[in-house]
Amino acid sequence: MREKITQTAGRNQLGAFAPMFAHLNDDVLFGEVWNDEAIDVKTRCIVTVVSLMSSGVTDSSLVYHLQNAKAHGVTKDEIAAIITHATMYVGWPKGWAVFRLAKEVWNEELPALTAKDRFQNEIFFPIGEPNPYGQFFVGQSYLAQVSAAQVPMFNVTFEPGCRNHWHVHHAKSGGGQMLICVGGRGYYQAWDEAPVEMTPGTVVHIPPEIKHWHGAAPDSWFSHLAIEVEGEETSNEWLEAVDDESYNALR
Repeated sequence: MREKITQTAGRNQLGAFAPMFAHLNDDVLFGEVWNDEAIDVKTRCIVTVVSLMSSGVTDSSLVYHLQNAKAHGVTKDEIAAIITHATMYVGWPKGWAVFRLAKEVWNEELPALTAKDRFQNEIFFPIGEPNPYGQFFVGQSYLAQVSAAQVPMFNVTFEPGCRNHWHVHHAKSGGGQMLICVGGRGYYQAWDEAPVEMTPGTVVHIPPEIKHWHGAAPDSWFSHLAIEVEGEETSNEWLEAVDDESYNALR
């Protein structure tokens, strides 16, 4: 699966002051242009570095894009050749300035990405923090609120092998839950029914009063949006854990 480029700097720094600029930066530039598949990410990194260099930009934005280029496979020999070639067209002073920044980026030892970091780079929604309902899960899960208004929505992320306990969404009327897989591979299973494999784009509708569980495949991270369906006198009842024998039979 091709890595999905995401960016939140616009909203983090200018969301309240310039929401349109933040949208264009995060959703259009990084959300659409950087994720267009006509050229690969490494090539986009190189084009971006050369574009900023030709414009005389040598501030933190260029440092970020040099680091991004390194993270996406541009080697020290390649960046030296790229800057040297561009210098012939954009000018000697710009070449010197960019080389000073590139030497620092390619000489530093960046910490290796964790499995969690790599998975976060694959999905659009944030992984969030350790799940406060972790006592009802086998393994490690994470929770991030996506929406608090109109329709409450959470992104739930499961490490490989993690799954929640059997549980039931009760409601006098309405109620239930929707799951939408946004990354990785996992399963949903209702009581006395076969497990349903979930991959990005899979939608599961869970009626109220149905005993069920959901979680990651044994060998994959897994994220789904959890959408609570509005109802009357709704509640959630946690039950026993999914037994290891049944879960380990999944592949």
